[in-house]
Amino acid sequence: MIKHRGFPGRLPGTDFSFTLRRANPKGATPLIRRERFRDRRAADKRADEGFLLALWEQFGEEPFERGNLDGGRLSWLFGREVIPAEDPFDPASYDALLRLDPQAIAASYPHLFDII
Repeated sequence: MIKHRGFPGRLPGTDFSFTLRRANPKGATPLIRRERFRDRRAADKRADEGFLLALWEQFGEEPFERGNLDGGRLSWLFGREVIPAEDPFDPASYDALLRLDPQAIAASYPHLFDII
């Protein structure tokens, strides 16, 4: 499992984790597309935005390896802002390649492009 140096471990001031300390011996948590409902807590939305900004600052539009990125946090963005960068894609692999979709980011989080 690759560790992304310089990537924030969590959202500052919260317990929302962005990275893992070590690989799970049973394997990576499979990435799934989690449904985001309108009544999600504001703190959860801020965690998604913070994670997305950290991904953009670290990788931009380039493909990146999943590595030590938190599978639960990735699942909130997977299939929309974060998409597979390889075919076939293994959602339960630390070596899986992902990439950001700028059009989906602009549609879901238009205010983030003022920052990016």
